[in-house]
Amino acid sequence: MPREPRDHRMPLQAAAALTRRFREHAGKGAAHGGMFIKQALMDLLNQPGCEGVRIYYGRDEGGDPALVLVGVNSADTDMTDGTILEKAYPCPPFCGTASPLNS
Repeated sequence: MPREPRDHRMPLQAAAALTRRFREHAGKGAAHGGMFIKQALMDLLNQPGCEGVRIYYGRDEGGDPALVLVGVNSADTDMTDGTILEKAYPCPPFCGTASPLNS
């Protein structure tokens, strides 16, 4: 299916509402998200033919949420023979200082 151009940006207020609703339903102590270091993301994006990133939601062996990132080529196909990322730094505890997105 052809992708029409899309502006992926959103205002902080709308983003905060999305993450707040998630935290309210996830329960106390549940992971809110995860952080990947810049070099890992650059390695993924700099693969020859990479046009974007697809994020899959998963669960680790303990049942905790996990994010799986894979490059996507111009044919909208996962680049499964290349770099695939997981093992984000989970928030909490790696949330940084309080922001409208995590508190």
